[in-house]
Amino acid sequence: MKRKLLWDALLKYIMGLAAVFLLLFIPAGTISFQKGWILVTVVFLPMVPVGALLYFKKPELLAKRLQAKEPEPEQKQAVLFSALMFLVGFVTAGLDFRFGWSRLPDGVTIGACIVLLLGYGIFGEVLRENNYLARTVEVQKEQKLIDTGLYGLVRHPMYTATLLIYWSMPLICGSGWALIPFLFYPLILRKRILNEEKVLEMGLPGYKEYTSRVRWKLIPGLW
Repeated sequence: MKRKLLWDALLKYIMGLAAVFLLLFIPAGTISFQKGWILVTVVFLPMVPVGALLYFKKPELLAKRLQAKEPEPEQKQAVLFSALMFLVGFVTAGLDFRFGWSRLPDGVTIGACIVLLLGYGIFGEVLRENNYLARTVEVQKEQKLIDTGLYGLVRHPMYTATLLIYWSMPLICGSGWALIPFLFYPLILRKRILNEEKVLEMGLPGYKEYTSRVRWKLIPGLW
C-alpha cells in the first residue's frame, strides 16, 4: 500500500514538474530563462521534504492530497478554470521573456520568492493542523471540525496560502503580463469556497456555528 502511495506521489510530482517546465521554456524558446529556473526551484524543491514528511508521518493525508477527482460539479468547473489560468499564465511568462514585453526588476523576483515561501509556510501549518485536508471537496467519514490555529482566523487558510503562492509565480518570472491571468484567481476561489461551504454546512456537524464565530473566509478584514 505504501509503495503504491510512493509511486503515485512521484508520478504526480514528475508530471507537475514536466508540465510547468514545458509551459515555461517552450514559449521562451530557450532553457536559458533564468527566472523560469528560479520559479521551478522555489515551487518544486520544497515539495520534496513536505511530501517525504507526509509519506512517513501522515500517509493517509498524503493519499487524500493525491486524490483529484472532484464529486461536485461546481468544483470541477473551478478546477478547469484554474488549469486554464495556469496554462495562459505560464505560456505568457515564457513568451514575455522571449519577446521582452515586460522585464520586472530582480528585486520583484526576490520579494515574490519570499512571499511564495511564506505561502508554503502557511500551507505547511494547515497540513499540520488539519488531517482531513483532502484535495477534493467532500465531507469525510468521521470528519471533525477544525477551528483552532489558523482556522480561528479564517475559515479557509489553505486557499489564503494558494493565493500568495499563485500571485507570486508570474512575478518570480519577472513578467507583468503573466500576472493578469492570475488576477482572476480570487474569482475562482470565490466560486470554490461558496460551494464548499454549502457542502460543509450540510454534512459537517458544527460548521454552520463555526461560520458565525469565524467571520472571514479568506483574508481577515476583507472577505
